[in-house]
Amino acid sequence: MVKRILIGLLTLMMATFFSGMATAAEPAPQQAMVRVVHASPDAPAADVYVDGKPAITGLVFKQATGYLSLSPGRHEVKIYPSSARGKGNPVIKQTLTVEAGMKYSAAAVGKLANLELLVTSNAKMGTEGKAKVRFIHASPDAPAVDIAVKGGDVLFVNVPFKGIANYQEVTPGKVDLEVRAAGTQDVVLTLPGIELQPNTVYSVYAAGLVKGKPELGALLIKE
Repeated sequence: MVKRILIGLLTLMMATFFSGMATAAEPAPQQAMVRVVHASPDAPAADVYVDGKPAITGLVFKQATGYLSLSPGRHEVKIYPSSARGKGNPVIKQTLTVEAGMKYSAAAVGKLANLELLVTSNAKMGTEGKAKVRFIHASPDAPAVDIAVKGGDVLFVNVPFKGIANYQEVTPGKVDLEVRAAGTQDVVLTLPGIELQPNTVYSVYAAGLVKGKPELGALLIKE
């Protein structure tokens, strides 16, 4: 069962590796930049309100917005089904605190009955000529996984649902990855030839359901 689940996860990550990429932007020194990611498998299309004003409309599953500019400080974020037109009770109501000069991603994760915003700060580029990548587990019914370079280091260790793996700086180019059941050396799948570009930062979200629809897949976002 674990093998089947992990094969589904990583195969779909490969299939969608270059899908859903949003244009990166650099925040002005006095502003913060925030993007929103729809990673809830059973939530409908959504509208996002910030401080009582509509900011995003019609966001659908496995879609990421471009960056929105916000002033530093606290902001009230409410997310409604698009059909509600901002009326009634939001499916998410959460306060977001941002700092000037920073970039963030706010992902709606979990099933509709238990939605929350998973907020991450997005890295700036590190060493010249390198790539950075991290993994975010947004599938509510998938198990924890380890992802490693074949014959090399483990990049992401025992990442559970809502887990945010730290960025790893890697040499750009094609890399062969292998997937292991979390906490073991048992290789259940190899992933040859994944290509990472230099001077680029990536976040990979696993989203969807192992059992049910929509099926488990991945969303790669260029930060």
